Amino acid sequence: MNKTKNILTLLVILAMAAVSLAAVDQPSPAGAGKQLVNINSADTAQLAKLPQIGAKMAQRIMEYRKSIGGFKRVQDLLKVKGIGEKVFAKLQPLITI
Repeated sequence: MNKTKNILTLLVILAMAAVSLAAVDQPSPAGAGKQLVNINSADTAQLAKLPQIGAKMAQRIMEYRKSIGGFKRVQDLLKVKGIGEKVFAKLQPLITI
């Protein structure tokens, strides 16, 4: 009886450990828990922190934003030279207007 109880206790512990590890391995949605970057008010340093955006691309975004008077929708970022569908897909959950 004592041996059976120990085996059951061990199985419960292993099951709990497996559930805990599964929860840790789950990816969080992109941008979850992070502050969205407003592409109409962000400075070059804030923009450069976004994935696939370096200092040069951040400057290009700033120049484009200035030339059009601000983005009307986040999809307008696709009009900036160098930002294509793949880059935009990574940025979209992280940005707002």
